[in-house]
Amino acid sequence: MTEARPFTGVKILDFTQVLAGPYASFQLALLGADVIKVERREGEDMRRTPLNREWADRGMAPSWAAVNGNKRSLGLDLTKPEAIAIIKRLVLDADVVMENFRSGVMDKLGIGYAALSALNPRLIYAAISGFGQTGPDRTEAGYDGRIQAMSGIMSITGHAETGPVRAGFAACDMLSGMTAAFAVSSALFQRTHTDRGQFVDVAMLDATLSFLSPQVADFTLAGHKQYQFGNQAVSRNATANLFAAGSGETAGHILLAVNNEKQFRALMTILDRQDVLTDPRFTDRFARVANKDALREIIEAVLATDSPRSWESRLNEAGAPAASIWRIEEIIEHRQIAAREVLQTVDSPHGPLRMVGSGFRLAHGGGRLDRAPPAIGADTDAVLTEAGFGAAEIAALRANGVV
Repeated sequence: MTEARPFTGVKILDFTQVLAGPYASFQLALLGADVIKVERREGEDMRRTPLNREWADRGMAPSWAAVNGNKRSLGLDLTKPEAIAIIKRLVLDADVVMENFRSGVMDKLGIGYAALSALNPRLIYAAISGFGQTGPDRTEAGYDGRIQAMSGIMSITGHAETGPVRAGFAACDMLSGMTAAFAVSSALFQRTHTDRGQFVDVAMLDATLSFLSPQVADFTLAGHKQYQFGNQAVSRNATANLFAAGSGETAGHILLAVNNEKQFRALMTILDRQDVLTDPRFTDRFARVANKDALREIIEAVLATDSPRSWESRLNEAGAPAASIWRIEEIIEHRQIAAREVLQTVDSPHGPLRMVGSGFRLAHGGGRLDRAPPAIGADTDAVLTEAGFGAAEIAALRANGVV
């Protein structure tokens, strides 16, 4: 018998759209929650992200599909009173409502926290927004790029010579989504010994600063201002940086994560440059930072003799942490990723879909991707039937454009 997952039996009405919110509810869906995605009858815009016409035309853009597996879709026109009445009926036995509209939007629709918690006092209502539900900027829109720029991420990302660079993925959306999933999980656990629901306020800016807490403390405690340090590690060690490796057809780069003395000795030994260990310019980390250009020249001269991928294997085996630059299409085929079944495959009307599941494993009842992302409104009839609507009522709702 398949073991129950952590959130089996938890019902979530998910009004979120785009990325941060759907990623949050997806984490809970992987862990067994029944996530009912409430979206416009024509589907949310993210379904048709124009990076791939074939999948966009299906309403199944890859970036949307990646965070909406294991969910059910309920298509509603929330501008109609009948749709609001449906939500109020569904919330009676719901555990969680999640939304990421601007502050006040759900209240105007009549399905904000005050209205819904009055119907179900045990309800956990999570609102994800750019700036939270309080403060002078609470009504402003928050987008990943804006938060990356405001939070300080871009001020420390990039090269001093060329200026700030945003992360190559929607970092603030994703970490805000994970923060929201953790917040909802915390509220669900707290409810087990208080029997009370509550309002959960997740701000993208707050969440991002939480992930930047070491950099914040570096300033608030020590007054140290940070700038763009390129590919150098936060430790600022001279041997924790990106280095050129290989030559000709094998030319590329390798990232060294050599941070302590034992690792430095291992690095110099595998490079056959033990003489560096007694060179006064490199005797400790401070000396190596002061003479980092000379040290880089020594290291890269040896790294040029073999390919980055070969050096990756040799260095790690010797105890000097390193990684060559792996592309997405390469890392998903890595033996470690395969062994841990990070990518999972589910069937869909469009053929098998291979996507990332949970980012952690449990000894029993862990996260699992077992249902493809839903077509728009695919589960409307089933959800309404479960809520007690009869076939004639559902037909009338459909005829009136409510569902």
